Amino acid sequence: MPTMTAAQKRARVQAEYDAFLAECPSRQLLARISDKWVALILAALGSDGPAGPGTECTGEPRAMRYSELSRRLAGVSQKMLTQTLRSLERDGLLTRTVVPTVPVTVTYELTELGLSLHRVILGIKVWAEAHMDEVLEHREEYDAG
Repeated sequence: MPTMTAAQKRARVQAEYDAFLAECPSRQLLARISDKWVALILAALGSDGPAGPGTECTGEPRAMRYSELSRRLAGVSQKMLTQTLRSLERDGLLTRTVVPTVPVTVTYELTELGLSLHRVILGIKVWAEAHMDEVLEHREEYDAG
């Protein structure tokens, strides 16, 4: 088998994964990471300090307990939070650590892969918060016309 240059390898991988193709597995991953609960969980696990607008991120993964995540993500059901955490663990974006205490302590933390996605998601979250007033204005104009 002939050896490939790095550029050839990148071109081959790019040809293999094309989210515009219906059968491409990257489309499934794109659907998963565009889910609002995934985005909010990734943002929460990568941030320090209290919840709220302008919460800054140090870039360091933060381990959080299930109950802490549940409180941070207003409106998420127990079922949805559990399903989303399991899917993120399955995809290698976070780790679940069980500490045998009484009661048992379970924490979730971003992996390196999850942290790389967190940086992207955090940018989208910050953009949404910064531009919400403009979007609301455009919605009002559109609905009125």
